[in-house]
Amino acid sequence: MDELDRHLEQNEVLEDDDDSSDTSSRRGGKKLKLPLVKPMCVETQRESGFHQSCRMCLELIREAMLHHRWKEAAEYMTSYPQILEDKTSRTAQQYKELVWRISTEILHHLPKSTVEDYNIIYECMKHSGVKHYLMICLEHSFHLMLHGQFEDAKQHLSAAESWRYGKESAAQLQRTKLIQAYRSLLDYIIWFDKKFALSNNNCFDFDNQGMHNYFRQASVNLKEILRNPGVWDPFILSYVEMLEFYDDWEEALKVLNDYAFDNSFPPNPNAHVYLFQHLKRHNAPKKKLIKVLKNLYVLVPSHELMLEYSSLLLQSEKKSDIQKALGVVLEMLDFACWRSNMDVWKYLQAIIHKLQTEDNWESIVCDKMASRKDWWPALHFTSFHACKDSEENPELLEVKTSLIKILCPDRTLKYSVELMTSGE
Repeated sequence: MDELDRHLEQNEVLEDDDDSSDTSSRRGGKKLKLPLVKPMCVETQRESGFHQSCRMCLELIREAMLHHRWKEAAEYMTSYPQILEDKTSRTAQQYKELVWRISTEILHHLPKSTVEDYNIIYECMKHSGVKHYLMICLEHSFHLMLHGQFEDAKQHLSAAESWRYGKESAAQLQRTKLIQAYRSLLDYIIWFDKKFALSNNNCFDFDNQGMHNYFRQASVNLKEILRNPGVWDPFILSYVEMLEFYDDWEEALKVLNDYAFDNSFPPNPNAHVYLFQHLKRHNAPKKKLIKVLKNLYVLVPSHELMLEYSSLLLQSEKKSDIQKALGVVLEMLDFACWRSNMDVWKYLQAIIHKLQTEDNWESIVCDKMASRKDWWPALHFTSFHACKDSEENPELLEVKTSLIKILCPDRTLKYSVELMTSGE
């Protein structure tokens, strides 16, 4: 709004200058500050027809915006695409930037259901030709998707793919790739809707040509997009689902492997989760599952899949894997979110029972607890925890009590309901 006011004030100053000498002579050099009728369209010698048209329209838009009549302001914008066709005037270029800012302000206040008004503003932005066009095009497509207009959204994104503004910068190239990615995601959405409709009508056809066309369009672009390092979670999931539907297991596995282990991509815990879920669905060997979860463990030791990781390690016959399982579960319990989780404590109990078959089990546990002995009691084994566990989960109280002397053999702890009730 500040930019709009400044543009209008500049024109008002020109008008005031024309009669400033008369006013000054009549009033002793002082201008009267009387309420004046707001000029809607006053032609001056310095104002061309182009300026007049723009100024008149801007005044109407400002009036509507000041009174929060956003729909009316959007309707006034319909006159701007023709005005903005002028590519020679320097003033026209300034108006284009101003129109962009006004359009953005109106968009932020329009009701989400006004698709027609949104289209009006979108066209004004498209003609204004400023560098943010790609992002507003993407936003407009989101708006259309929310209203189920997937084909229209796809058309907008397709048009945006070929749009260029001046010399292509790195930022503009990045936005173009994002446009391509979301257009491919729309292909997936349309593909999924067709698949769902066919299955509900009991006329499911694996060779349905319409579906396959959308799959082909989406896969070509997604394959290209995924060569660019980044976090592409929803696009990966869509691509893999389509590949699995057409029984292309090898390509799906390759995509997920590349996404998880390509060092050019940023570290992404979800990439390892998706790969693990895919391998598990297809009954992959435990060795492969352990390898994937090991990498996830490095990134997020508190992840819920660490329960499955410790379970797989516990099933192993290798002594080193049992020790690894102990470390995984203890590290989970380092986080407060797992403090009262019965499954984690039961896994810890089972691991220690299995370790006790080894001669040096006490030293193994002692080594794992060495860095924890000073703060673990306060996290897990106070009289407050005992009272809380007794009320909420008596079985948890029993499991934790059985582990106190093993985990903290040199400490006298107050993890006891009796101590709590006696006031200690």
